[in-house]
Amino acid sequence: MYNQRQHQGQNVFMNGGHGHQQYGMPMNAPKGFQSQQHQSHSQLRQQQDHSGHGHAGNFATHQHNASATAFTASTPQFNPTQLRNGTPNHLQNGLNRPPNEHWGQQLTLYRECQDMTGTHPHARVQANNKTSTGNAEQGKRDGEQEDKSRPRPGALAETDKHSWTEMDLGGQGLRALSTGIFSFKFLKKLYLSNNNLRSVRPEIGKLRGLSHLDLSKNQLSYVPPELGMLVNLKTLLLFDNELDTLPYELGSLYQLEMLGIEGNPNLNPELKEMVIESGTKSLVSWLQDSAPVPEPPPDRDWITFDDARQSGGAQPEALKVLSYNTLCDKMATHAMYGYTSRAALAWEHRKELILDEIRGRDADIVCLQEIDTDSFQELFRPTLAHNDYKGVFWPKSRARWTDKEARLVDGCATFFKNSKYILLDKQHIDYAHTAINRPDMKTEHDVFNRVMPRDNIAIVCLLENRQTGARLIVANTHCHWDAAYCDVKVVQVAILLEQLNKMAEAYTKIPPCKDKKLYRFSESDTLDENGDPVEPTAPAEPLPEPQPSQEYTSGTQIPLLICIDTNSLPDSGVYELLANGTLSPSHPDLGTYSYGNFTRQGMSHPFALKSAYAPKDLPFTNYTPGFEGMIDYIWYTGTHMSVKGLLGKVDEEYLRRCPGFPSWHYPSDHLALLAEFAVKERRGGGAKEAVKREVDFGGGAGGQRGR
Repeated sequence: MYNQRQHQGQNVFMNGGHGHQQYGMPMNAPKGFQSQQHQSHSQLRQQQDHSGHGHAGNFATHQHNASATAFTASTPQFNPTQLRNGTPNHLQNGLNRPPNEHWGQQLTLYRECQDMTGTHPHARVQANNKTSTGNAEQGKRDGEQEDKSRPRPGALAETDKHSWTEMDLGGQGLRALSTGIFSFKFLKKLYLSNNNLRSVRPEIGKLRGLSHLDLSKNQLSYVPPELGMLVNLKTLLLFDNELDTLPYELGSLYQLEMLGIEGNPNLNPELKEMVIESGTKSLVSWLQDSAPVPEPPPDRDWITFDDARQSGGAQPEALKVLSYNTLCDKMATHAMYGYTSRAALAWEHRKELILDEIRGRDADIVCLQEIDTDSFQELFRPTLAHNDYKGVFWPKSRARWTDKEARLVDGCATFFKNSKYILLDKQHIDYAHTAINRPDMKTEHDVFNRVMPRDNIAIVCLLENRQTGARLIVANTHCHWDAAYCDVKVVQVAILLEQLNKMAEAYTKIPPCKDKKLYRFSESDTLDENGDPVEPTAPAEPLPEPQPSQEYTSGTQIPLLICIDTNSLPDSGVYELLANGTLSPSHPDLGTYSYGNFTRQGMSHPFALKSAYAPKDLPFTNYTPGFEGMIDYIWYTGTHMSVKGLLGKVDEEYLRRCPGFPSWHYPSDHLALLAEFAVKERRGGGAKEAVKREVDFGGGAGGQRGR
């Protein structure tokens, strides 16, 4: 969907080793399930040993494209004499009548597993059924082809680019696996049954496209918690091993339909009883709900750049900006983010993390996306007022159409430090309304069919610094999300830039601000966040006399900030338009659609915009199992500002165990962006400045990285 890189090669790496100590999982089962004593999360981590070694191995090539063996009416009845130890006594006398359909399917799969002998058993079975299964698979692929235009959240489109996506290494007598196999991220099915594996390397978590993993008939005494990264798994077979417990991380496998555990004589009987009585999904849900809260990751690094001074050695004015798509409450459902526990998704938990992020970063300007009306009115505006913030909010345009649910409609909110800035003007841009009222678009069917139904908006604020008199335009917006509508995103951003150009010209005519005095309540009348009176403190040092409002003769002389969730990667038309100032009417993102002058003459804007972040600074701003990439940005006019510092990456070790956001420590599926700017001194006392357009990311070659 986002031009994922295509992997090449079909060689299978065999051999290679890795050692790992056993993971223990304490039980606290509901409904009478008695348990072992809980251990702390840190103790569990101390038991892990990820040391290992790799060996050069032989190569073999195996490929097949048939689905896993299906259950049929002709499948033989399960023979109780085939069972190994580990089956409860009360079941052994009634195996022909399993307690429910799910357990019956498990026993059938277990029998089939025992029948799989020799080398590459799955490949041989599929080869024998090539004709029938091939026709079925072709029909399935044809059906998928018809549905490709429909967005499929969580799908790994990369796996569809390969002629083979399944690998059978069964019956090879393998004692370990080389790390090379874990580079085949396009795999959908992996068969490692009937070997001599005593452990599985944690790198298994890299194969995030797997829907079927068979580790049956090995000598595994544990499975690594990194299996919890494989959230696309539908089938996980662990038959005939030596497992005694399962890691809590398997609770992330919300799509898992079959967890094969029969034939593990040492397995905690309470875990097995749960599967027998309630099925796989019940166990997965219990593991997720019972898992202890993991330890928080270290804070993201702060990336610093050369601290250029103004002429004469003066320190430039600093400006810190935060942009954050917070994931509104109504969107944060367990149906959408099943890999995250319900407790971590709860708004009561997430809202505190969001507020902590905002207050802790202490930015001068905060731009939030996906804030609903209720949250703005009842939470963010009154709470952040205690931190010197004033806010402007506008919901998406559908708030006008749904009176009953208007307070739940999300939009954008812009906050600024009241002690530093005065709000001179605020506007909102309704993209759909603007498009259908343009004379060149009124007769375009694509505008009505594609742009008009999308209700995205933008907020524009004109601020003035109380002390320096410098003015600043701040735009805050959230583009349409669907990858199938990249043309609509381009149109939305083109309209934004067009309207900003008009507003900037109008803002040059706003008269100077006369009254810049900051009004403060008496401290005896001021309440803290808990409603208690604030204790009197020593008077603050008086502020210097404010300078008069600066004058601007051209709209491009006013510094501009754009905080935007584009839902578009850096190779998109949206990015090209913002960075280069122009976009060809034949750009692939526009397809064959007609959008008036935009698709007849192309698009352009006069602002010399730069992105504060480069992909090397932040590989992703959105992190889910099906997608990770940079789609959020802070754009600024490079003629007026330079980047001093950026908030950097998420700890990589934390990401190895976290399949996606939201998580316990990251309350949104997006990351907060934080950039600190140095405001350049105006040249020529307000004379018109030459606009030099150059595309970079703020740091330049002289950038220095710091902690």
